[in-house]
Amino acid sequence: MPKHFLSVLFLGALFAVPALAQIYKTTDADGNVVFSDKPPIGSSSAEAVELSPTNTAPPPPVIAPVERKPAAQQEEPVPVAVSISSPTDETTIPKGGGIFDVVAATSPELAPGQTLQLLMDGQPQGPPQTGNRWKLENVFRGPHDLVVQRLGGDGDVLASSEPVRVYVLRPGI
Repeated sequence: MPKHFLSVLFLGALFAVPALAQIYKTTDADGNVVFSDKPPIGSSSAEAVELSPTNTAPPPPVIAPVERKPAAQQEEPVPVAVSISSPTDETTIPKGGGIFDVVAATSPELAPGQTLQLLMDGQPQGPPQTGNRWKLENVFRGPHDLVVQRLGGDGDVLASSEPVRVYVLRPGI
């Protein structure tokens, strides 16, 4: 056996001895109770104290850590959508100056910085807005295709509605 092994074994046994030491209880001349590891010399009133076993508890069970995905992978992106709820496809706008409202629905609601853009026959109708309603006036007679785009804060198109075709009837001059 290596020399170091014996040294370590000897030191371990040396440190274990105080743990097994006896404790004594005595009362001094003033009536104070004194505890010590050695009985007082010449005293016959020292009594050995029996100690209870040291409280121990088993360690908690080892639980494998939960594997967590990075924050970017934890949440799946919510798909964004936009649709035209009014007018419905193939609607005829009766005589009356070509005036009608376009109403869009978004899912989920617009996030900060997002806007909606109405396109009629591929042309923007006013600037992008956060509202979902447009009032169109003086729309020329004939068929028109309406599309609403959902724009991100940088102006990129996030979603587009299905096109809705309307027919405007106006008296001719």
